[in-house]
Amino acid sequence: MSDELKARRVWDPFVRVFHLSLLACVLLNEFAVDDGETLHQWLGYTALALVGLRIVWGFVGTRHARFADFLPTPRRVLRHVTALFDGQPEHHWGHNPLGALMVFALLTTVIALGLTGWLQTTDAYWGVEWVQELHEALAEGLLWLAGLHAASALVMGRIERTRLIKAMVTGTKERY
Repeated sequence: MSDELKARRVWDPFVRVFHLSLLACVLLNEFAVDDGETLHQWLGYTALALVGLRIVWGFVGTRHARFADFLPTPRRVLRHVTALFDGQPEHHWGHNPLGALMVFALLTTVIALGLTGWLQTTDAYWGVEWVQELHEALAEGLLWLAGLHAASALVMGRIERTRLIKAMVTGTKERY
């Protein structure tokens, strides 16, 4: 494999800072801050703002940050999964189709969390049990998705022989 095929700058600084900042918001809100505290709310709003910025960046950002670069069409997902099961995994410098589905699931869940969290601060929905329960279920779902995301990065990194975790820190995807 030539050197140019072994490594490529993929994740720009915005994507990397977004990723780590969103992770910090989620971890702090789940494990360090009590529900309902002002800090909990501001971390939630910060996460929502980060997702909003990431959505904009998904249309105007660098090549691999753009949604068009990794749109998970049914055909792409099927081809990717088939190749995995055939033992011939495809290589994607950006997100693979399953990773793209995860990106959209995570972004959507954070938006839903932000919405249900905000609703709980309004007169109409303050203290409404189903909103609180939905918010809690979404928070738990986000943790499961994030755990699956991290585990998948480790597994897919081995399958694809790519240093995926390191790439989110350095911005460069390396194949070995």
